[in-house]
Amino acid sequence: MDWGWYAMVPWAGRVKNGMINDKSGNEFLLPVDWEPPHAEHGYGFYSAWEKTSATSSRLEMPAPYSPAVAEQRFEVKGNSVHWSLEYSANGCEIPAWLGFHPWFRTQLEKGESAIVEFEADRMLVKGLDVMPTGEYSSPKPPPWDDAFTDFKRLPTITWPGAAKVSVTSPAPWWVIYTEDPVGVCVEPQSAPPDAANLGITGEHHIEAVFTFS
Repeated sequence: MDWGWYAMVPWAGRVKNGMINDKSGNEFLLPVDWEPPHAEHGYGFYSAWEKTSATSSRLEMPAPYSPAVAEQRFEVKGNSVHWSLEYSANGCEIPAWLGFHPWFRTQLEKGESAIVEFEADRMLVKGLDVMPTGEYSSPKPPPWDDAFTDFKRLPTITWPGAAKVSVTSPAPWWVIYTEDPVGVCVEPQSAPPDAANLGITGEHHIEAVFTFS
């Protein structure tokens, strides 16, 4: 999915062929309906969240992640939005990692097209199946649909003559997406796409601040 704002939970990005193992070695097939053959972006983007307050909502995970739950919160302060996401496994042994999928139009009603800028030391190499191989390289030129880590400067999106969005997060991984001429994404994640199959673990909490100017 390349559009919309949503929380990615209990996995962020793609899971190769939808296959994932729990801690005991049991194998599970995740939904691959959206963009086969891989599982896309978790349950958070197409599930109905239960509103728990004016600023928070809760999601009970379906099988095989049941009885895990997730909660997201939003806080608006001035020209900034603070978004946080928490996952509670509640005994579920399937690996989980989290992310945010904020999507922005490439072209606004005024100003020039969006420019995404950041500095990172490494990115994951992708195979022909668009999945990360586990190997790393120096960042390549755009367009991107890639996972980056070891950031020196976190992403900004600028529409010259119109607006700017700065995104800050302690997340160790970010997926930057600029391949679509209609919109761009800067996605903080606690682990990269297909993390469980790459042997990479991710925290069960993530937060980010989006500052508009």
